[in-house]
Amino acid sequence: MQPPEAPTLHAPEFFNFATDVIDRWALSRPDALALWWVDGSTRAERRYTFREIAALSAQAANFLRASGVKRGDRVLVMLPRLPQWWISMLGLIRLGAVPVPATLLLTPREVHYRIETAQVAAVITTGDGIAKVGSFRGISLLVESAAVGWVDFDAGMRTASNVSQGEPIRASDPGIIYFTSATTGEPKMVLHTQASYAIGHRLTGELWLDLKPDDVHWNISDLGWGKAAWSSFYGPWQMGACIFALEVHGKFDPALTLDMLECFPISTWCAPPTALRLIVREDLTKRRFPKLRHCVTAGEPLNPEVIKLWKQATGLDLYEAYGQTETVVLIGNFRSMNFPIRPGSMGKPTPGMNVSLIDDDGNEVPPGGEGEVAIRVKPHRPLGLFQEYWLNPEETADKFRGDWYLTGDRATRDAEGYYWFVGRRDDVIKSSGYRIGPFEVESALIEHPSVLDVAVVGKPDPARGQIVKAFIVLRAGTPPHDALKEELQQHCKRTIAPFKYPREIEFVAELPKTTSGKTRRVELRAREKN
Repeated sequence: MQPPEAPTLHAPEFFNFATDVIDRWALSRPDALALWWVDGSTRAERRYTFREIAALSAQAANFLRASGVKRGDRVLVMLPRLPQWWISMLGLIRLGAVPVPATLLLTPREVHYRIETAQVAAVITTGDGIAKVGSFRGISLLVESAAVGWVDFDAGMRTASNVSQGEPIRASDPGIIYFTSATTGEPKMVLHTQASYAIGHRLTGELWLDLKPDDVHWNISDLGWGKAAWSSFYGPWQMGACIFALEVHGKFDPALTLDMLECFPISTWCAPPTALRLIVREDLTKRRFPKLRHCVTAGEPLNPEVIKLWKQATGLDLYEAYGQTETVVLIGNFRSMNFPIRPGSMGKPTPGMNVSLIDDDGNEVPPGGEGEVAIRVKPHRPLGLFQEYWLNPEETADKFRGDWYLTGDRATRDAEGYYWFVGRRDDVIKSSGYRIGPFEVESALIEHPSVLDVAVVGKPDPARGQIVKAFIVLRAGTPPHDALKEELQQHCKRTIAPFKYPREIEFVAELPKTTSGKTRRVELRAREKN
């Protein structure tokens, strides 16, 4: 049997995900479930059909417009897994405003940086986000709570019209901005246009997630990261599938996750490698997942042992894939294409994506060689690729060279076309599914009065993929001791998001440097692998 061809994707002159996708499903399948939300503590549920989601998103757009949000405004959306996240995201898109998703794990300093850098006009958050937003002077909208100076989002929704308004939105208009970590500076703003990202995720939803309209799809990733766009928003709804959402209070609970897979008719499931490593440690012998048929994972390479244990316990394969905040799925193991999974491999290029490996001179690398994963953008730029690093032309120019977009990730390709991940060009650390820029951690540590110099790298870790390790040169007269390590870790947790703190600290006399004075992290990483 021949594998199916990739869907032919085109961007029209005008496009809006809310009106062209959600409203279309609301007309053709009005009573089909679009969103199924569950509270992990109380097991309370809310279910929304496509007709209801379309109407609520129209109400959100009208309420946001009445509150002063305009087309093109950047709006920080910092919410937990509540239905209001999906409703507000669709409302903003329908209005032509630009969502800037963020996680509540961020510190006040990190939130302030995003507000200032993205020139944010409005913020949507819960009571937990008020202190992090601080003295913001824009439009402040609060979900499921009330506070002086904040507009009640839920009350405003109840009085807003559900009739969609507004002029058509150009496909090339700004659609969404994600912040992504960097190694040489603060996080960058990844700008996707209205059409390219949303339409491009048809590849994610159809080919990798293997979704059909009757599927119930669950992605357990945080909504503040780009993975949510892949697997909790654009991908499933492009295919007319129902999105399952579990609001978890506290840390990740593998037993609760397995309970959900048993108790609810979840048919397709996406989990990061960090979660899967914890899940396979549970007793799976008595677990039964009657509706589950397809499982995927992405974010970092998954060790073959986890794949084997999951398969032995459930009879189901784990289909890995590769992509970035800047892209849709680029390389993957695709169920519909009928090629065997090779544990540890990224898979093969997504149909419709011209993927290759490029050496330092811009030449394509033959099979067996190592190079940087690149996407051909000339003469035709594929849908699903970001527009630019907003307000950062130098960084944009560094990624687009000649006919290629360079991902910054290095890999090898075998004779049969499978890709194998090697490492990142830019040193970004992937720990427990999170992307952590060394510069962010180094900047926090260098603020401590005892620290003279610091370098941060990712150290291999069997549970988390990598952990953050800091090499620190102390100021003269400061003795190294374990209590100081604890003090520095606590300092980091107060300064940046707690998940970024260095789990391991080593005091050193000096750091390896280039002749121009730059730290050679590559030497430090190599030391940790030995």
